[in-house]
Amino acid sequence: MKPVIAVSALRKTYGAGDTAVHALRGVELTVLPGEYVAIMGASGSGKSTLLNMLGCLDVPTSGEYLLDGFSVADLNERQLSLLRNRKIGFIFQSFNLVPRTSALSNVELPLVYSGLRRGPRRARALAALEMVGLTDRAKHLPNELSGGQQQRVAVARALVTGPAMLLADEPTGNLDRASTAEVLGVFDRLNALGRTVVVITHEDEVAAHAHRVIRVDDGVIVADDRRRHVGVA
Repeated sequence: MKPVIAVSALRKTYGAGDTAVHALRGVELTVLPGEYVAIMGASGSGKSTLLNMLGCLDVPTSGEYLLDGFSVADLNERQLSLLRNRKIGFIFQSFNLVPRTSALSNVELPLVYSGLRRGPRRARALAALEMVGLTDRAKHLPNELSGGQQQRVAVARALVTGPAMLLADEPTGNLDRASTAEVLGVFDRLNALGRTVVVITHEDEVAAHAHRVIRVDDGVIVADDRRRHVGVA
């Protein structure tokens, strides 16, 4: 089974000489298709830097990162952008929805950028909304939705391109308890269907839903707790 994430000796250094900051110090990490992983760490632990590496938002100083079999280290910005768009479904704390645009149109956006025609684009967006239980809210604007519903729209938008993994950065940070339960329930269902989910979080409640919890400290992985294996053949 080809890993979705294969990281070897990954290092990231900012600056040089005595003022250099070693944000990552030789990280080793493999995530298989169908895993549900939570990555945790205190402020300054290297967790955010690791997120940037895994999301192809930055490149390592040294080491290797294969995303769904593609080597990231030597790609230019345009190539990184293409890889991000095709292989990663991002979910952010702040939802990042277009305010005066319907839920359906928000979900369609990644497909608009890819040049897909309107008919197939709309069908795929509706299917993604169905997966998160929001087909009845397709025509609603973001300000007509609860926080949990807005984040579920963001999840549908992340799903619509068929990415290799969903990468969520503190996805419940702006939500109340009920909305948090909604969103985590969606992640649980998607993972049960075989989706690879990687969540960056500092909340134990969120990490408790994952089947594997990785803890980062001082730029290295200090714990990797596999609660049960969930690979998909």
